[in-house]
Amino acid sequence: MSAHLIDGKAVARAFRQQIAQRVAGLAALGKPPGLAVIIVGDDPASQVYVKNKVAACAEVGMHSVLERYPADLSETDLLAHIARLNHDERIHGILVQLPLPKHIHADKILAAISAHKDADGFHAESLGALIQDKPGFVPCTPLGCMHLLKHAGVDPKGKHAVVVGRSNIVGKPMAMLLVNASATVTVCHSQTQDLASITCQADILIAAVGKPHFITADMVKPGAVVIDVGINRGANGLVGDVDTEAVAQVASAITPVPGGVGPMTIAMLLGNTLQAYERSS
Repeated sequence: MSAHLIDGKAVARAFRQQIAQRVAGLAALGKPPGLAVIIVGDDPASQVYVKNKVAACAEVGMHSVLERYPADLSETDLLAHIARLNHDERIHGILVQLPLPKHIHADKILAAISAHKDADGFHAESLGALIQDKPGFVPCTPLGCMHLLKHAGVDPKGKHAVVVGRSNIVGKPMAMLLVNASATVTVCHSQTQDLASITCQADILIAAVGKPHFITADMVKPGAVVIDVGINRGANGLVGDVDTEAVAQVASAITPVPGGVGPMTIAMLLGNTLQAYERSS
């Protein structure tokens, strides 16, 4: 068996084209959706991420503002910048790039972003809506994974989904999205005993642990759909949490790294920003 590769680049491209068409109509009225991106410090990976996000906004015709601050910016000053953006009518979505310097409490910063401008979907109000299966902003990476499953023709209803990883950014919201889609969900983590015996039961396997090639072929059920969220920088470039080459011989479908989940994350960010605009109108 050789798994079908789920092309995240193509799916994200089609999604961005839809966003661009909708934004073009709004821009013609003189008020395009706007996204503010804040980065504190000079982490190289974060610099690349924010550059890509700003470029994506330009591609679909959104207004964007990039605010860069030194690593020694105080928490008080960062909160003041967020308060200013909360009241800026040109800005409909706000994103603070993580990680933040250690002296700044990320939870406090994320809570300070207006729930109405929560483009990342990390606000407690957004996560509460997700748990209750109510409309709201959904964290971008898990939402992108759901779009990839849909594109691959995979309906989670009635299937056993296993999520490896329990972060607030991916693992936990991913599990809730799958529960809301009527899957039976198991969440595994660092304290899980006999992990392979559980992952081998998965019809849908989501890997989000941040460890290169952590999921091997003997951990995958034949015919499973595997979504690789991991992005790890190795000697030969970017690799995922899944040993793609080996697992592709067992799975029915799999996302590559790069070119799988990554492009979807930014596409969903644009979607959340547009949703914030539409709610504010």
